[in-house]
Amino acid sequence: QVQLVESGGGLVQAGGSLRLSCAASGSIFSIATMGWYRQAPGKQRELVAFISSGGSTYYADSVKGRFTISRDNAVNTVDLQMNSLKPEDTAGYYCNAQDSRLNAYWGQGTQVTVSS
Repeated sequence: QVQLVESGGGLVQAGGSLRLSCAASGSIFSIATMGWYRQAPGKQRELVAFISSGGSTYYADSVKGRFTISRDNAVNTVDLQMNSLKPEDTAGYYCNAQDSRLNAYWGQGTQVTVSS
């Protein structure tokens, strides 16, 4: 089992920045990819970005050039630096980890609200 705890959400004006952090514990040796999803009210949860254990990254088109995902395997954390935030980025953001058997683990979520 893997436990994930997010931090760093909040309220920010459009154009501002926030940094989300996620700390993993438990069976961390089994973690392959880590990433961030978000879910806005009335919408499906969507992938924002992920990073492999080797450092390969993927970003949703809507956040390319504005968000940066990073991972520190030594302390088992994954961060999401969010710049040039837009009101449409408002959502609950969820940390995700996937192990080598493709089991998925989720954090409790952290709210990001971007005011116009």
